[in-house]
Amino acid sequence: METQNLTVVDINEETAIEAAYKNIPVATVNSHVVRLSVMTEPYFWHFHPESDESFLVLEGSVFIDLEDSTVELFPNQLFTIPKNVIHRTRPNGKRSVNLTFESQNITTVKVEI
Repeated sequence: METQNLTVVDINEETAIEAAYKNIPVATVNSHVVRLSVMTEPYFWHFHPESDESFLVLEGSVFIDLEDSTVELFPNQLFTIPKNVIHRTRPNGKRSVNLTFESQNITTVKVEI
């Protein structure tokens, strides 16, 4: 049994930071991981060859740039990016907080756009 999943995670405590970017695993569910992300600047363009990736916004709003469009997510909205789709995330404003759901063994491939 995973003891990490028997621990209470305080989202407010984990997100009370001034760092430009924080991305930490907060739970595992079967073969997937839930990550908590705090962003104050864009993440680089990339894709994941073997895993979809879902974003759930908790605070602020997040732009998810795709090659041909941009999606904006607000608190309590969820969006899934299929594997192999090139994308980047960036906060709309000074800061955003979201949960990301993805395979534990995810590979991130950086690309230049």
